[in-house]
Amino acid sequence: MKNVGLVLEGGGMRGLYTCGVLEWFMQNDLYFNYIIGVSAGACNAVSYISKQPGRNEKVIINYVKNWRYMSFRSLFLYKSYFGMDFIFDEIPNKHVFFDFEAFYNSPCNFLVGTTDCQTGKPVYLTKEEMGKKFEALRASASLPILSPIVTYKGHKLLDGGLSDSIPIRKSLQDGNTKNIVVLTRNKDYRKSPGKFNGLLKLTYRNYPRLVETMLNRYKVYNETLELIEQLEQEGKALVIRPSKKLDVGRLEKDPVKLYELLHNGYNDTKDIHEQIIKFVS
Repeated sequence: MKNVGLVLEGGGMRGLYTCGVLEWFMQNDLYFNYIIGVSAGACNAVSYISKQPGRNEKVIINYVKNWRYMSFRSLFLYKSYFGMDFIFDEIPNKHVFFDFEAFYNSPCNFLVGTTDCQTGKPVYLTKEEMGKKFEALRASASLPILSPIVTYKGHKLLDGGLSDSIPIRKSLQDGNTKNIVVLTRNKDYRKSPGKFNGLLKLTYRNYPRLVETMLNRYKVYNETLELIEQLEQEGKALVIRPSKKLDVGRLEKDPVKLYELLHNGYNDTKDIHEQIIKFVS
C-alpha cells in the first residue's frame, strides 16, 4: 500500500472507537506502511503495529477504573491525571505483555505528534524516537492542566492534539497521496472555542506561543475537517468516524460505554470493508 497513510485522531477515551477500527484491520491482516497519530490515537496504534489483537481492549477496559490508570487521586499524588508510569511501564511489562521486539522491528513508518510548549508548533517523533519508557507517547498524551510538561529530545512537550489534532497535512507532506483517516467525533461535529482560556493563560503564562496555539485550536481543527472533507470528495481520503451518537467523554470510565464504542468502531469498519479494500488497492 505505497503512498497510503493511516491518520489517527486523539480524543482521550473516545479513542476506544479507534481501537475497534484497528482491531478489524488486524483481524483482516490490513497493515499500513505509514501511520501517524496523536494522543490516544498514537497510543492505540502501538498494539496495532506490534500485531497484538485484543490488547488495547484488555488494557483499557480492564484498568480504566484503577485509580493508577486515571484519577484525581493520581493527579494529586503525581501531578498527572493519567498514571504515566503505570500505563507505559508497569502494564506493558507486568500485566498485559507488550511485544516491544515486534513493535521496533515493524517495517512501518510510525510518527507520534506532540506539541512544543516553547514554539506552540507540532513536533513529530518517529518509532525510533519513542524512548526507553515511551516518552514520546507520554508527551503526546499529556493533556494541559491535567498532566505535567514532558522534557524530551531537547523539547518541552505536551498533548499532540493541541497543535495538530488530525495530522493529515503532515501525512500529505510526507508523500501520501491517499489517506485513511480515523476520527473520534460524529459527522458534522465542529469544535467550539475553549471554556478554560483564563486558566490556560495563567498556567502557561511562561509559554505565550503555546497559549496562542491552544486558543486558536478550534479554528485549526475545523479548518482541518474542511480539508479532510475536500479530500474525501476528491477520492483522496476515506474517513471512518462513529456512526452512533457519542456517549463517551474524554475522561469516560464506564466500561460498558467504552466497550460499546469499541464495537461501534469495529462494526463501522466491517460495514465498509469493500470500500477500504478498493481504496487501498
